[in-house]
Amino acid sequence: MSSILKSRVRYAPYLNKLRTAEQCVELFKSGQYLGWSGFTGVGAPKVIPSALADHVEKNNLQGQLAFNLFVGASAGPEESRWASNSMILRRSPHQVGKPIAQAINDGRTQFFDKHLSMFPQDLTYGYYTKNKENDLLDYTIIEATAITEDGAIIPGPAVGGTPEMVSCSDKIIIEVNTATPSFEGLHDIDMPINPPFRPPYPHTSTDYKVGVNAVPVDPSKVVAIVESTTKDKVPPNTPSDAVSQGIADHLIEFFKHEVKMGRLPENLHPLQSGIGNIANAVVEGLAKSEFKNLTVWTEVLQDSFLDFFDSGSLDYATATSIRLTEAGFDRFYENWDSFSKKLCLRSQVVSNSPEIIRRLGVIAMNTPVEVDMYAHANSTNVMGSRMLNGLGGSADFLRNAKLSVMHTPSARPSKTDPTGVSCIVPMATHVDQTEHDLDVIVTEQGLADLRGLSPKERAQEIINTVAHPDYKDQLQDYFDRATFYCKKNKTLHEPHILKDAFKMHMNLQENGSMKLDSWDKKF
Repeated sequence: MSSILKSRVRYAPYLNKLRTAEQCVELFKSGQYLGWSGFTGVGAPKVIPSALADHVEKNNLQGQLAFNLFVGASAGPEESRWASNSMILRRSPHQVGKPIAQAINDGRTQFFDKHLSMFPQDLTYGYYTKNKENDLLDYTIIEATAITEDGAIIPGPAVGGTPEMVSCSDKIIIEVNTATPSFEGLHDIDMPINPPFRPPYPHTSTDYKVGVNAVPVDPSKVVAIVESTTKDKVPPNTPSDAVSQGIADHLIEFFKHEVKMGRLPENLHPLQSGIGNIANAVVEGLAKSEFKNLTVWTEVLQDSFLDFFDSGSLDYATATSIRLTEAGFDRFYENWDSFSKKLCLRSQVVSNSPEIIRRLGVIAMNTPVEVDMYAHANSTNVMGSRMLNGLGGSADFLRNAKLSVMHTPSARPSKTDPTGVSCIVPMATHVDQTEHDLDVIVTEQGLADLRGLSPKERAQEIINTVAHPDYKDQLQDYFDRATFYCKKNKTLHEPHILKDAFKMHMNLQENGSMKLDSWDKKF
């Protein structure tokens, strides 16, 4: 037992339950239902999942030792190892990584997508364990950075669904990560209370706290304490480029206009932003802008938010995860006193709570796979079938925000077409966010303000303002033909020609390009 571990585990009886990760392997049987802590690749257990993967690889048990796995969102590289070894029978609600996506698309892993605000509460309702005899997760493995005097868990850089998993787990294993500093004092935990006696969340500002900084645990459920010395491994962030910077410029000009018109205050409203180069560009642009005293209510903070804090423009941020690179974490720890005063990590059911998002008037900004001309957005399934990562929390925010923004390049790079694949299409091949949920579509070409517009007005605004020039005439041609066709049939509300609606996608599949010679082309 290391001296750091002894100092971090302040509940003495837990020290009698010390095991190595290898000694825990015997606890696991194929088919069990497991919960992991973590969210977006940080705060997940590491040494026990790695020991189980080692065991499978050493004994050629691929596909024979496999589990139903539930994580608040995505886990780290350990999940990729499990997927590569066919160790995941079922997975929810969100994942990231080529091996797990491949296992889902190969049919080796059954994946079900879910809003991140709803997943933990549905777990406590027993929806995902309803076919089990005891209606509980068999084991939940939680990464902690410290344990309080009464046995409660102090998480690390992610809270996620840990409170709910702990509440509906038969047995609990705690990995105490001594390679990571204790995050004590950084969390604010709302514990799960099921209907019909669930009180309203009291949060009325981004910095409001209920005052619970650790996850209570029934010590009798804890069967093992394992020391971990493995740090979170987050790949480098995608830097912003000319396209993403162009998108950010359009958005910031739009925000200035909204302030001028009196629809937003000078410090805007709490901001939510996803992950990726566009999100980074927006954060960078806001940090350099004239906006001050900004606040953030979001799911995930990445490295660019440290610059946002240091710029003096951002007063306070709340999330359920800080997904930092190694350099980002080092910077965070070196400036702990400064950053920790401006930051709070919450349960994902609170960070993504639709009611709080609506109450605070959050400005939501997320990136889709594609958007169609009527403003339906596909966030998950390429060509309607190939799962990427899952819905995540984008719809939690977009459906309930004061301003719902989808930002995307007008075209994505393609190996077979110099323009790339159009991100504006006649009809989305899969719909995650409906036309009723989105207010603004923005690409590097421009910004389409869709508020108060009918479907036909939206279509024309989207084609005129945000479509790539190489696809604009083609999209206009489809819209004109659909309007003519539907006028004859008296179905003009949202004109479509079903036999043509997916021809751009079909041409991409068969000929490597979304550019059509003619809409009369047959497939």
